[in-house]
Amino acid sequence: MLLFPMFRRPSGTRPGRRAVAPAAAAVLAVLTVAGCTGSDGADDGRDAKPPAASVPTAVPGADASLPAKARTAENVRNVLLARITEDEERFGSGTESVCSTASAEMFTAKCAAAVTATGESAELALREIGGRAGFATLDSVARGLRAAARGYEASACASAPAAEATRTECRKHAAVIAQGYEDLRTGSTAALAGQ
Repeated sequence: MLLFPMFRRPSGTRPGRRAVAPAAAAVLAVLTVAGCTGSDGADDGRDAKPPAASVPTAVPGADASLPAKARTAENVRNVLLARITEDEERFGSGTESVCSTASAEMFTAKCAAAVTATGESAELALREIGGRAGFATLDSVARGLRAAARGYEASACASAPAAEATRTECRKHAAVIAQGYEDLRTGSTAALAGQ
């Protein structure tokens, strides 16, 4: 199929420069009319268009095209992740946590500080949720972490209790705390799906 039917060569002739020249001239004319700048490539501003009015700028972490529930879930997630990322760097997470049951610091003030920080993150999650629907996983995780933090503190685990029953309780609470940041992250992600 020819792009420029008006420049069809007569039958029986060989294509050559003369048959191509009109097509090239037409393309060059279109490019020139389309707004090529001067030979030096500089723009003197005469043809400058005013900037588009009120172009919306993206708010970090927010997508205005999302439904209200999804935006709320995303906002909760962003607030929570900002908090837990910082604490996770200080105290570790999972088997790397100072509250891991394998950690020598599980019965120390360092784990107690992690317990306090994790409990505060759980409280933050519950405040951000504010009783709204669509946060079942995060709500459950946050309530479990709050209970574990209270249990660790009530059992005075940071003072290395001697009674084996108390130490067992401490290990149970510390294990929940050690996994807490990852569980909060998972819960906040589940909220994006309304779970």
